[in-house]
Amino acid sequence: MSQAYHFLALAGIATVLMWVPYIVARLFVWGPLNFLSNYPAGFPATEPDPPMWAQRAKRAHLNMVETMPAFVAVVAAAAFLPGETDGEVIGFWAMVFFNARIVHYAVYTLGVPYLRTPVYLVSWAAILMIGIQAI
Repeated sequence: MSQAYHFLALAGIATVLMWVPYIVARLFVWGPLNFLSNYPAGFPATEPDPPMWAQRAKRAHLNMVETMPAFVAVVAAAAFLPGETDGEVIGFWAMVFFNARIVHYAVYTLGVPYLRTPVYLVSWAAILMIGIQAI
């Protein structure tokens, strides 16, 4: 289970860091004074448009935020539910989840066609496989 915990921690750190690129883009688009004052004049009706890559990075981050609770739940369940669980298998699927989510973030942010959904489905399948191990 230590490998699963390792990738759980890495996924948490990645989730926290995934907002940095689009926040930095917002800083450059809005300018430092508007950025530090929280909102430019007329926000949100006249919000300056960030670059498309930053908009995609924001959506990729939000997708990770939405997916993390399921990942945390299955890893915790696998660790704490009574019964026989194979820690190596759970660790493997936790690694698959983490790597798929990093690739998903990159693919989504860069706008690589046809890869975003398949990579997401790999991470989704990894959550299911950990959940199956837990029950």
